Parts: sequence; structure tokens; C-alpha cells
Amino acid sequence: MDSRNRLGDVEITDPQAMRALAHPVRLAILDRLHRYGPATATQLAPDVGATPSVTSWHLRHLAGFGLVRDAEAGADRRQRRWEAAARGFRFEAPQDDEGRSAARALSREMFVRYGDLPIRWLTEVEPGLDPSWQSAGGLANTRVVVSAEELAAIQDAIEQVLAPYVTRGPSERPAQSRGVRLMRYVLPEQGEEQSGGAR
Repeated sequence: MDSRNRLGDVEITDPQAMRALAHPVRLAILDRLHRYGPATATQLAPDVGATPSVTSWHLRHLAGFGLVRDAEAGADRRQRRWEAAARGFRFEAPQDDEGRSAARALSREMFVRYGDLPIRWLTEVEPGLDPSWQSAGGLANTRVVVSAEELAAIQDAIEQVLAPYVTRGPSERPAQSRGVRLMRYVLPEQGEEQSGGAR
């Protein structure tokens, strides 16, 4: 696994790793570790919908692909604590059939897991937010007509803007800051290549 991108994400290129992560419990484990930091299998179990022993098995499986690792021991050194190996993860569909199939399986599982997140936010979180946070949140649905190279440049520019906020440490965050989920779906449309006048 590689994490040389500017956001510090693990870059998953191995189809077997993609298939390993394309599981609801494993995605839930990574979400929990990313959000709340190191935890034991017993602490994770209620949030990920599995018993501690099953959660431990999934953690070891994720560790085999470099997605989680041992954290510093807590007060009770008999309990194994785990942490995410990076701030997040990313993957691209490889060009071979096996790789494309694995990337599709992981994409599908992620869409299933996160598809209702905006509705849950709207009904459970947004009503309780301070008006300044309510107006800062929201969504957009923007359609552009670009080449593949321009789309890559757009993605790169977005990451340049995000990187300083993603990679700064807790002591660098301003008072009154809070976690914010930025979801990016980049979904090229099916159809003919479009020329300058098409919309």
C-alpha cells in the first residue's frame, strides 16, 4: 500500500485488497477508526455490527492488506488496540478484468454504505446545528463537460485546496472546529463524446 498522495490516503491497487475491503463490517471498522481513533475489537464490535471475535478476525484481515495496524498499547496492555494505517483510502480500477471487477465490488459496497448518509444528516444532524453550521453545510449537483485530463486536473485542484485542512494536527485546528464529511462523487456519464456546443 502506498500513501504518497497529498491527503495521506492509502492507495489501494491490489484487487485482493479491494475485495477484502468490499465488506460492510470492514468498511464500518475503518470508518470508526478514522473518526474516533484507536480501539480494541471489543470497543468496535457494537458499532460495526459484529461480535468481538468476528471483529478481531476482520481487523486481522484488514491488517494483512496494510489498512489497519497495531496502535500504542492502552492502560490495559492485555487488550490489542488497532488504528487506521492512514487518514483515508482511495482506489482506481485497474485495467485488467479482475481489477475492474474488484474495484466495482468495492464501489458498490461504498455506495450502499454511504448512499443514505445525506438523508441521515438532513434528518438527524442538521436540525440541531447552529445556523452558521447549517448554512455552511449542504450539497451541490454540478455537471461539467470536460476531457478525462481536465477531470483529473479538477480532482487534483480540489485535493490541493483540501490538503492543508486534512493533514494538519489537532493543535493546529481553530477553536470551535468540528469534523465535516466532504463527499465527492465523480461520475462520468455514459454517451457520446460531446463537442463545444453541447450541454
